[in-house]
Amino acid sequence: MYKPQKKSFTVIEIKRKIEQFCVYQDRCHKEVEQKMRDYELIPEAREMILLSLMKDNFLNEERFAKSFARGKFRIKNWGKQRIIRELKFKEISAYNIKKALKEIDEQEYVATIYKITEKRSSVISETNAYKKKRKLIDFLMRKGFENELIFKTVDAVLKETSKMNFEK
Repeated sequence: MYKPQKKSFTVIEIKRKIEQFCVYQDRCHKEVEQKMRDYELIPEAREMILLSLMKDNFLNEERFAKSFARGKFRIKNWGKQRIIRELKFKEISAYNIKKALKEIDEQEYVATIYKITEKRSSVISETNAYKKKRKLIDFLMRKGFENELIFKTVDAVLKETSKMNFEK
């Protein structure tokens, strides 16, 4: 059986490729190390490239954590719990996770959970009030919002919609 030969690169070529990988989008150490494993580098070369990337600011864990938190909150409407879980999965330090969460404005956070709860509530066709409430709570938990905030928001949104339905 024919097995195509893997193309080999010099350490400098690999370093440039990984620099491009980091320039395209902020990366965490775990992603960069995985990319280097794909190139099957010896440990000394991996270490040299990693140190060079950090020295030249291609790889910055704090910057990655902050942009990750901002992006996932603004684009995907993730809550803080989900962001924390994903950053821990990417092996980001607790210090950088704490700094990343400061990127999320508290008023914008509350406004977002209200907005997505109202939107989701209007889409759920469940007539049973308890089942509808359960579906909303489950949805917001998957999004990663805090329990206390979820219950407060769901109650407020459901009261508001039931009041509007009652007035009709």
